[in-house]
Amino acid sequence: MNILRFVEEFPDEQSCIIHFKTCREKEGVFCEKCNSSNHYWLQNKLQWECKSCKFRTTLRCGTIMHGSNLKFRIWYLAMAFMSFSKKGISAKELQRQLSYKRYDTIWLLMHKIRGAMGKRDDLYSLKDMIEFDEGYFEKATSERVKLKRGRGSQPQKNVAVMAESIPLTNENGNNYRHPGYFKMKVLTSHLKSEINQVVQDNFDQASIVFSDKSTSYVNISNFVEAHLTQKSDKSTTKETLKWVHIAISNAKRTLLGVYHKIKGKYLQAYLDEFCYKLNRRYFGERLFDRLTLAVAKIYR
Repeated sequence: MNILRFVEEFPDEQSCIIHFKTCREKEGVFCEKCNSSNHYWLQNKLQWECKSCKFRTTLRCGTIMHGSNLKFRIWYLAMAFMSFSKKGISAKELQRQLSYKRYDTIWLLMHKIRGAMGKRDDLYSLKDMIEFDEGYFEKATSERVKLKRGRGSQPQKNVAVMAESIPLTNENGNNYRHPGYFKMKVLTSHLKSEINQVVQDNFDQASIVFSDKSTSYVNISNFVEAHLTQKSDKSTTKETLKWVHIAISNAKRTLLGVYHKIKGKYLQAYLDEFCYKLNRRYFGERLFDRLTLAVAKIYR
């Protein structure tokens, strides 16, 4: 969907409500009281009423929109601008485009949408051949704080970066690896226990993992079918861990170009948005439709 189609399909609040109702029903509406899926729709109340126990469920209940007083069309416009722009849009620019008075409201709105992106991607596990490494992202700090130098210094945040690497053969019979899904998870430490938890949460057990010989990765083989390591050098970066390092460089360039400085506690939200778009890089105009489903879904 492009901006012209968006204006045609969602000209007012009512059109957004009807579309969001359809998205909710695609995901399934279940009664919080008796877990029944049979409901009546109360048009004047914008609620579903359970046929069994008469318990009512609001249109926003349980979704990312839960508790929000913003109009549906504001949400839809925000999702449109965030999905139409390849590299993203800042909260200040979105505030200007929506002619909205309060910056904080728009900033929180965007972070809720990013939260939906991250939760949607968390539903999937990486599988087959997986590249695994860590990247260091600069974070905003106070100018008064005295900073250390070098790797792992104070203004940097450590991020685990994972990429599916799908083996294929081209027309000439040459083998190559094509990138599949990507994930990025902010780490609080370099401890192997945290790395192990990331692997358990995000990898399929039948996967083959490629990484360098970091001491933090020594137990990865306990959670996957095989773990192949290679000494970190230029060859490893360009061949074995090719897609991981391309993703790291692209993410850094994107975040720096749009947001300039990001506080460490919000870095995961921005990485969720980057990975969500990267994983759906071939969706084209369907990206907006997928995002509305992600926002409408109830994550348990």
